[in-house]
Amino acid sequence: MNQAGVNRLGTESVGKLLVSLALPAITAQFVNMLYNVVDRIYIGHIPEIGATALTGVGVTFPIIMIIAAFSSLIGMGGAPRAAIKLGQGKHDEAEQILGNCFVSLVGISVVLTIVFLFTGEKLLLLFGAGPETLPYALGFFKYYVCGTIFVQIALGLNTFISTQGFAKISMMTVIIGAVISIILDPIFIFGLDMGVEGAAIANVIAQAVSALWTLYFLFGKKTKLKIQKKYMKLKKSVITPVLLLGVSPFIMQSTESLLNIAFNSSLKNYGGDMAVGAMTILSSLMQMMILPIMGLTQGSQPIISYNYGAKNNERVKRTFKLLIISSMSFSFTFWLIMTIFPHFFVSLFSNDPKLIETTVLALKIYMAVAFVMGAQLACQQTFIAVGQAKTSLILALLRKIILLIPLIYILPNFFSNKEFAVFLAEPVSDFLAVAVTVTVFAIQFKKILAENTSKMDIRKVQKSLTPDM
Repeated sequence: MNQAGVNRLGTESVGKLLVSLALPAITAQFVNMLYNVVDRIYIGHIPEIGATALTGVGVTFPIIMIIAAFSSLIGMGGAPRAAIKLGQGKHDEAEQILGNCFVSLVGISVVLTIVFLFTGEKLLLLFGAGPETLPYALGFFKYYVCGTIFVQIALGLNTFISTQGFAKISMMTVIIGAVISIILDPIFIFGLDMGVEGAAIANVIAQAVSALWTLYFLFGKKTKLKIQKKYMKLKKSVITPVLLLGVSPFIMQSTESLLNIAFNSSLKNYGGDMAVGAMTILSSLMQMMILPIMGLTQGSQPIISYNYGAKNNERVKRTFKLLIISSMSFSFTFWLIMTIFPHFFVSLFSNDPKLIETTVLALKIYMAVAFVMGAQLACQQTFIAVGQAKTSLILALLRKIILLIPLIYILPNFFSNKEFAVFLAEPVSDFLAVAVTVTVFAIQFKKILAENTSKMDIRKVQKSLTPDM
């Protein structure tokens, strides 16, 4: 993208720009949803063992989420900072951030792969695997972990493509992998009779192709920010701010891992493997709602970050207004459809009558206030887009660590139906977290923009006092 292409983030109509950036991002997230869900749909329909195999694969989710979380630590921490630097006209600094992030992702991949391969079985038992489900969990896990480096590169570096405004290229990163996975899944699972191992291998191949696509672009001629050898030497002054900003999305995703452990262990105690299987389906359905909203926030992030860096507060406010209206509309619509047609959505994942019945009943509790999640994500991701690492981190901790995980263990003490109480923890924490997040955002956002204006005025004064050379 030439300089004019980058500058469109600061000049083009906000509505038109958000649509042009968000639609490909939403499409990518929708396809990514299929990418993540299609494995479970196929696995859940394996003859005779489908329900047990699905539960086993569900136990691996905490590890999958941890791997994805590390890509967010670097990608979501680095991309907004790079966009802000571009808005300030500091191209070299933006490119240095990209180079440091690339090296960090590769290093993290090596460490994670070694750690998980040596500790896999113990972790899966800790996460809720039982004698019947452990073989399926291990079968999927051992292959998936070997593709960690592809996940890190594909997810972590793709944010640097979207943050430049290359929404369609970023979308293709996800679509290419998803299409390959969707094609290979039935071939490996059923055609080659490889079961859950086949699903994992198909996933790794798909991620590898996505990673190669991402690298091809960021090393190529069309990108504004290019991976260069001279910027690959890690510098504390570069990577530390990235990590500080990336901690919030990292915690948002990694705590999903802790959340799954809490849900799975509690539900196994109160409802057995059937309840854990229901949770696997419910977490998949929640992904179906959240991922498209994340596409909206990804589309808005380059606009907000660039204009925040350029001190154009009016465009920042207009973008956020469109973002929260769109996010709330989507979460409400999805919640309404899910509430009216629960059997349809649940039956996508299994044809086991008992599992379907258990999941439908749990869905009515678990997703009772899911319609408010659009506001939570819009506010939290906007904090990240303007570089507010601490606030975003606190809000990320609030919903899951401070509220939801404790409630999973506390609420069963007050209800005779313990399984019901565990599922009830989700809507209670969602409601409280959104109320706090929206309140904090309403107070802090005005202050953040006012400080941004003040910084601009100070720079003008300093420039006026500098003698001409």
